[in-house]
Amino acid sequence: MIANLMFSILNYAAKRGVTATRVEAASKQVARQTGVKGETYAYWYLRRQGYTPVARNYTVAGIKGEIDIVAYDGPVLVFVEVKTRSASGPWQARPEEAVNHEKRRNLSRMARQFLRSRRIESATCRFDVLAIETRPGQKPAVRLHKDAFGMGAE
Repeated sequence: MIANLMFSILNYAAKRGVTATRVEAASKQVARQTGVKGETYAYWYLRRQGYTPVARNYTVAGIKGEIDIVAYDGPVLVFVEVKTRSASGPWQARPEEAVNHEKRRNLSRMARQFLRSRRIESATCRFDVLAIETRPGQKPAVRLHKDAFGMGAE
């Protein structure tokens, strides 16, 4: 019930988009703000879909990147990569297309470390990609790609 309420509040606030609203000189900062807002939106979206989050922004020393959200979807442990993009034109790539071979490889390595560190190597798991496209003044478009790729993405 709390997940529904929180998502409803975020969904209402997202009517204007989840993109950073201030125009700033540093585009990396704007992208980071958009990413943080997108991950927060994704967290509550997944809770509303019945996922049970266990970790956010999981990093491993010596491995590039992070796992945005680790959650259970029923008995399955899911590693979720969230990609948020501000849609600016029809020629722009979809957010989920940014999860390339290198990104999948890094996520797989981090996931194996997550499983090892918690001594749950035999857990059933999968990788989901949650894509969020936002346009100023509109609610974001959300696409959840379950089982987007496998653990052997080396």
